[in-house]
Amino acid sequence: MKPRGPHVLASGSAIHAQAQSRGNGDLPTLIMCKSTGGGGGGGGGAVSVTTGKRRWRSLVIGVLFLVILSMLVPLAFLLGLHNGFHSPNPNPNGYVPVHKTSIVSDLKIYDKYENSETFNHAENSKIAGTVAATGRGGVDENENCELKFGSYCLWRREHREEMKDTMVKKLKDQLFVARAYYPSIAKLPSQDKLTRALRQNIQEVERVLSESATDVDLPPGIEKKIQRMEAAITKAKSVPVDCSNVDKKFRQILDMTNDEANFHMKQSAFLYQLAVQTMPKSLHCLSMRLTVEYFKSPSVVMELSQADRFSDPSLHHYVIFSTNVLASSVVINSTVLCARESKNQVFHVLTDGQNYFAMKLWFFRNTFKEATVQVLNIEQLNLESHDKAILIHMFLPVEYRVSLLNVDGPSIHSKMQYISVFSHLHYLLPEIFQSLTKVVVLDDDVVVQKDLSALWDINMGGKVNGAVQSCSVSLGQLKSYLGENSYDKNSCAWMSGLNIVDLARWRELDLTKTYQRLVSMGEESKEAVALRGSLLTFQDLVYALDGVWALSGLGHDYGLNIEAIKKAAVLHYNGHMKPWLELGIPRYKKFWKKFLNQEDQLLSECNVHP
Repeated sequence: MKPRGPHVLASGSAIHAQAQSRGNGDLPTLIMCKSTGGGGGGGGGAVSVTTGKRRWRSLVIGVLFLVILSMLVPLAFLLGLHNGFHSPNPNPNGYVPVHKTSIVSDLKIYDKYENSETFNHAENSKIAGTVAATGRGGVDENENCELKFGSYCLWRREHREEMKDTMVKKLKDQLFVARAYYPSIAKLPSQDKLTRALRQNIQEVERVLSESATDVDLPPGIEKKIQRMEAAITKAKSVPVDCSNVDKKFRQILDMTNDEANFHMKQSAFLYQLAVQTMPKSLHCLSMRLTVEYFKSPSVVMELSQADRFSDPSLHHYVIFSTNVLASSVVINSTVLCARESKNQVFHVLTDGQNYFAMKLWFFRNTFKEATVQVLNIEQLNLESHDKAILIHMFLPVEYRVSLLNVDGPSIHSKMQYISVFSHLHYLLPEIFQSLTKVVVLDDDVVVQKDLSALWDINMGGKVNGAVQSCSVSLGQLKSYLGENSYDKNSCAWMSGLNIVDLARWRELDLTKTYQRLVSMGEESKEAVALRGSLLTFQDLVYALDGVWALSGLGHDYGLNIEAIKKAAVLHYNGHMKPWLELGIPRYKKFWKKFLNQEDQLLSECNVHP
């Protein structure tokens, strides 16, 4: 008999082994081993094939898992799950802590009533936050958007484009309506002709939309298809059908459309926030190029010859905290060009170690009449009485977005305000400049349009901080955040941007110690307590400057009067839309750009065109 294959041989060998085992003790074992080994050519091959298949199957499953994961991670990021677009609010005071990705963070503060839904965001050079008082009634769509997404809604409203591809959108709408009616019409035996017409039109429109994304891609004769579909839908509407089925379908379509619109809103808001919090590539290039050029250049002694001027109290000293080369340069250039005399002006630019050398070289390459510029690295300041951790991080002026809701009537109307206050580093000014008695502090997002020398002649009557006040925000409206401390509820919030500071009076009252005591109360982050610390440290010690000295809002308010802008001594671009960003408000950019020195070769090489 011919063998039938490996399985037959293996079976025969097994029978042979069993027969031999009846009369021989050890022989069956030897025969079994031999027989099994002989059959291993087949059995072993089967096992090998099975193992190989399992390996390939595991590899395929692993690859598919990685592919699916790589698709889900970007989707989750765009949906806002990364760091959370909708963050819970566990803190009774309303502060929502978020993971710090840079020197900026986000604060959400609610004055009373229920905490509403929050949206985390940050900006390029400020620490942003929201203070909101919520109440009864409802907020209209635009105000609710602004409360939820901040200045993104202002930007979107100003840059809203006219609807494009109207025919494609009309085809999609017709397709939705036809699909809603088709199941109910198909159940009616008397409407076979209409059912076929609807099915044919639905198939044609689906085919067209699968091949066309814009009106330009639509095939010739599309108008006739639209008319046929419209006629079929009109007939379907005239046929008595079960309204519950149609209503259910329309509600499904509505929910799907709302979900899609909400997704695109979140996606757009996220990309907007990403744009305003990220340094433009051109400015990053400029900073890096300046740093490289600094170390390539021969040793340059830039400040030794003017060291005496840095500590001369008889001169006019200006202090700027900044990590932005262009922004600080515009502040200094505008102040010098608008001054009657520049020889008595001394500017102190405080920056971090990353931007220190770029700043040094930039202010060495560019002169500002007879003014003197000193660049200080905060990480190298020798202040033994303070925590070194504060000097490691560059804290810029803290900015809050305040939403004031009017709850007097049946409806709620919100009004957005931006207030900015000093950062932790500002409270080291008396020790950084121990020989000075008075300084003017300028934010790096301001532009000076008039001579500021008159500020030095103001008698502040024992006050410490000369600032423009924002009386649209009172301390009483922030009572839940300021705590149970003693303060005048009718006092106005003051603004950073332009501040004249009496350092001698500051030292006399030891306000730095007062600030440290206030910020040590509670367990909030350093950024969160900055609002309470700054507003209460200078309680009854703020000298109110005339509003003509500074005009705020150029970084978020599209409705400022141009004449008021021209009359202001200082323009403050507080808000997200800074003038050096592409998202800056175009009609206000010209007031900033005219003080930018665009002749430097590195600007063109780095494609810096704000």
